[in-house]
Amino acid sequence: MGPLRSVVLAGGGTGGHIYPLLAFADCLRRHDPGVRITCLGTPKGLETELIPPHGYDLKHIPAYQLPRSVNMNLLRTPDRMWKAARAAGQVIDDVRADVVIGFGGYVSVPAYLAAWRRELPIVIHEVNVPPGVANRLGMKFTKHVAVGFPHQPAQAEALRDARVVGVPLRRGIAGLDRAAQRASARAHFGLWPDLPTIFVAGGSQGARSINLAVSGAAKELAGAGIQVLHVTGARNEPVSVPSDLPVPYVTLPYLSEMELGYAAADLMVGRGGAMTCAEVAAIGLPTVYVPYPHSNQEQRRNALPVVEAGGGLLVDDAELTPGWVEQQLVPLARDPHRLAAMGAAAAGYGRRDGDEALLDFVYEAVTR
Repeated sequence: MGPLRSVVLAGGGTGGHIYPLLAFADCLRRHDPGVRITCLGTPKGLETELIPPHGYDLKHIPAYQLPRSVNMNLLRTPDRMWKAARAAGQVIDDVRADVVIGFGGYVSVPAYLAAWRRELPIVIHEVNVPPGVANRLGMKFTKHVAVGFPHQPAQAEALRDARVVGVPLRRGIAGLDRAAQRASARAHFGLWPDLPTIFVAGGSQGARSINLAVSGAAKELAGAGIQVLHVTGARNEPVSVPSDLPVPYVTLPYLSEMELGYAAADLMVGRGGAMTCAEVAAIGLPTVYVPYPHSNQEQRRNALPVVEAGGGLLVDDAELTPGWVEQQLVPLARDPHRLAAMGAAAAGYGRRDGDEALLDFVYEAVTR
């Protein structure tokens, strides 16, 4: 088969679905600037803010939250689900899609249903254990399932036969040379060039517990000669940091170019979202993972393999206090040999080619 002519990408709701979708769309376009790329989303989803500015066509369809249990009764539940599938099918027909590729989120379900009814190839990319409810439903319609991490097939029966391809990452991150870009990244934020630097970011919305713990130890960090770049999250209150610190403590509500934060850092403190784990492992950035505690522990499962490989530390949210930062984080940030070993271990676990590997998998699925 020749190059793909038209591809429908489905994924929305959270950055964990949308960012790999965008990275994969960029990969498709690099290989064939003429390929037609159509993304499915909902008017209320984060995809409406993120996808159009990247230059991709976004078609809105209705999508509905699903029950947490997955069974075939879901297909009979809702007339509205079939309505959403009809809308997705209309888009698929209009663009004459060769394949539907889903990254999860409720908007993926109508796309999977519409593609299945048309006997169109379906490829699913999943980064979590257990798989999200939308992708678990989609797996009933296709055997073409790819995952982001090597631990996933062993931890979830539904993913046992999945292909490990890695996570598609933006070129700015996948191609990041931290050592070469460190000086310019630090200058960009007004940080000093030669001090140990901690990058703090609790995901796109921030993390209040991380914010309070690290900012609460600002004096101790500064006294140890450690500067901080702290992304607090747009929906969180600004952190209180003393104004007379002897070294920089830079706070930002949001950072769109995460690669600049990564390049500036010797060490990161963050949550354990799948995208965070994939990005910091790929670029070899030692990380203290503080998984979100109020969930099904998927963030802990995301972070644990890279920690076990030696690429980071895992600390419970309840244990992260200013005292822990002073006693554990300060010595780590001041130990370049330990950080170098952790960074090498993280890079050995991570991979930068998830977009290319997923594209190869899609070609296989379409040509079978």
